[in-house]
Amino acid sequence: MKDFAALFTRVDQTTKTTVKVAAMADYFRTASDADKLWTVALFSGRRPKRVITTTALREWAAERAGLPLWLFEECYPIVGDLAETISLFLPPSEGHEDRPLSHWINELKRLSSLDDTARRAGILQAWDSLPQIERFLFTKLLTGGFRIGVSQKLMTRALARATDQDEAVLTHKLMGNWTPDTTTWAALIEADDPTADLSRPYPFYLAYGLENLDELGPTTNWFIDRKWDGIRGQLILRGGEHHLWSRGEELMTDRFPELAQLKDYLPDGTVIDGEILAFQNETPLSFNALQKRIGRKTVPKKVLAEAPVILMAYDLLETGGVDIRAQALETRRNHLENLLESTPTKAPIRLSPEVTGDTWGALAAERARSRDLNAEGLMLKRRDSPYLAGRKKGDWWKWKIDPLTVDAVMIYAQAGSGRRANLFTDFTFAVKNGNDLVPFTKAYSGLTDAEFRQITQWVKRNTQERFGPVRQVPAEHVFEIAFEGIQASPRHKSGIALRFPRMLRWRQDKPVDEINTLDDLQQMLKTYG
Repeated sequence: MKDFAALFTRVDQTTKTTVKVAAMADYFRTASDADKLWTVALFSGRRPKRVITTTALREWAAERAGLPLWLFEECYPIVGDLAETISLFLPPSEGHEDRPLSHWINELKRLSSLDDTARRAGILQAWDSLPQIERFLFTKLLTGGFRIGVSQKLMTRALARATDQDEAVLTHKLMGNWTPDTTTWAALIEADDPTADLSRPYPFYLAYGLENLDELGPTTNWFIDRKWDGIRGQLILRGGEHHLWSRGEELMTDRFPELAQLKDYLPDGTVIDGEILAFQNETPLSFNALQKRIGRKTVPKKVLAEAPVILMAYDLLETGGVDIRAQALETRRNHLENLLESTPTKAPIRLSPEVTGDTWGALAAERARSRDLNAEGLMLKRRDSPYLAGRKKGDWWKWKIDPLTVDAVMIYAQAGSGRRANLFTDFTFAVKNGNDLVPFTKAYSGLTDAEFRQITQWVKRNTQERFGPVRQVPAEHVFEIAFEGIQASPRHKSGIALRFPRMLRWRQDKPVDEINTLDDLQQMLKTYG
């Protein structure tokens, strides 16, 4: 754990990308295979499951320190991180066990199988044998909340440097449903064949938000289709089986069973990038319809009938078992059209149609129609662009429609976490309903750090009542709330839930009596829900 703690410290104490990459590359050159494999897993979001509740950890830490629990609870929001609070709150360790990271991961697995008494003894023994930074990391792993300020892209770059492999090849190797319990360092990283796992997807190509329409040149340089409002997915047909992956590398095959029939219509060795849409009568349904199926491991027949899905195909990445991502988009698109040309309409797949326009003005008019078509805008892709990995600037752009907005007043505030633990950043907003205010959404992003500091000082001076970490404040500050969608929700007092709410701006120019009403939201629900 000492070497992993040293890596964490080097990475955590710098904001320079080159320093982070160099630190990780050094570690990957010298650490044991088992530790390297677990480090790659942790840095790519494959964390061990939580071993114990945070309530128990807080109680045990207070007991071990010989201090009252209330004092721990007062310290926690100031520090802003549970594992860091515990590592600081506990007395210095009595000894030191220099065990590798993989040992402590195995210890987590052992602890998870014990009863509470034995688990408590094991955790206290670990705390007593680890110095502060290693204790902090061990506790992070205990909670299942291990995160580090390094993207998977940077980690892959460091891995490429340490192993003398191509970064794109490694990016592909790290995709899929692997864990350190199901593979080895040699099989995952050192093996020459990145397609050995037949279910493995390709890294998704991601677009930036459009910055300057005037710099794009003629419309003829671009292939344009809709930015459909569903779930981005990659369909894999290999070895007589099918697999469906989300952009977040989540295997979704069982959640959309109707897509299994695509094995009957498409040849083996096919990989298609597209959007999973709720679809009826040759028309995409709203995201609200699809949302009924998100998070379900099994889908009842009623829901299958109410929200049947298709794959709206964007791109062809593999055909006949051959990776064609390096070919131009126009070529890949031609292959895709030929592939789907003979597919019957009963098959749950459609080709995303091209949107045409001689001028950007004509395309702007098409973009304006997006919400009526249950789309989010347009996708602009250079006709000669290859299919790359990750987010690259220049070849692919998303030209989204403007969000829906309402003006609302802040009525509650709560402190953030991590680097924002000392700032109030999480707010609850209300709209008018006659003479009353009705809370309808929460938002925690959209303001600058300076604005968060300003509102924090105001919250501290104007708190009316406290409910645990939440503070009630006077209904004085108006914010413009932006969101992507609206739907009915019996779980909310307002009867409404917003999709992706965020603060667009702080309306210090607007009085509270001019905020929107619940009737306004109900009307938006009728129009856009």
